Amino acid sequence: MRSITNYPSNQKGRGRLLSRHTPPVPIAPVLVESVDAFLSYCRIECGFADATQQAYRGDLRDLIEWMTRHRLVAWNQLDLHQITEHLRDLDSRGLAVSSIARHVATLRIFCRFLASCGHINEDPAQFVHQPAIWKTLPGILAPKQIAALLAAPNPSQPMYLRDVALLELLYAAGLRASEVATLECSHLHEDLGVARVMGKGQKERIVPIGRPAQEAAKRYTDELRPCLAKPHLPTERLLLSRTGRPITRIVVWQIVAKHAAQAGLHDVHPHTLRHCFATHLLAGGADLRVVQELLGHANIRTTQVYTHVDMGRLKETIAKYHPRA
Repeated sequence: MRSITNYPSNQKGRGRLLSRHTPPVPIAPVLVESVDAFLSYCRIECGFADATQQAYRGDLRDLIEWMTRHRLVAWNQLDLHQITEHLRDLDSRGLAVSSIARHVATLRIFCRFLASCGHINEDPAQFVHQPAIWKTLPGILAPKQIAALLAAPNPSQPMYLRDVALLELLYAAGLRASEVATLECSHLHEDLGVARVMGKGQKERIVPIGRPAQEAAKRYTDELRPCLAKPHLPTERLLLSRTGRPITRIVVWQIVAKHAAQAGLHDVHPHTLRHCFATHLLAGGADLRVVQELLGHANIRTTQVYTHVDMGRLKETIAKYHPRA
């Protein structure tokens, strides 16, 4: 298992910040050991997704760097005042409120872990509150823009079939970037027209996929994937790179961004297709609970944001059914 001290950063600009704030003294080993134990707990006991573990790792690495710069070498030296100063330091770096809110969440769960293990007597983060975050509506594309994006891959390019299958699956099933990257060949059931998706927290769900996505995936698996697969790199992953290795969620982002630019679209990423999937379903009359199930949301409040996107349908409903409209 890679230690927190040598794990690569997963946030933009973090590497530059760490190099600019080089600790004046060596990092106390006890700090690193406790964080590594916490991350093992998150992986083994809680089954948190890799992205969640990486976010925790990066946030706690920031905390250790800050503590080391301020000559704090033990967790029992971390009190509410010190946590507040650390959060102020993050704010002075220009981090977004949402990023600071995630740091707070990380600190709260980590300090509870330290208290449960006896590393600290009292939880110093129990009185730290999440900063208020304005809820923003997700950006979506019109159906014509979606059609342009799906038609953007160039048939003359060697990875054309893979990219078409990737885009079709993202929009057809509302998948996250990590979900489509980890999709395996056996997870597609052509006879049933569904995909078996492993979501956050290793929660499995079944999502129906339309015929265009089914046909794109089948053509890719029949014609291109056998050429990409390498005998010395056996894998069940569906989507492969030129080298025969499974693509990562970062590569998924890059593929979507590339074809969005080709289609003349801006600020489009994999989650945009997920937003479009949900919004277009609701606009077509789908039940909110059904969309929640398809997206794999644990709480329907997460899904309710999409009810605010399609205001046109809401206005039509009022005009049609309200007696005084």
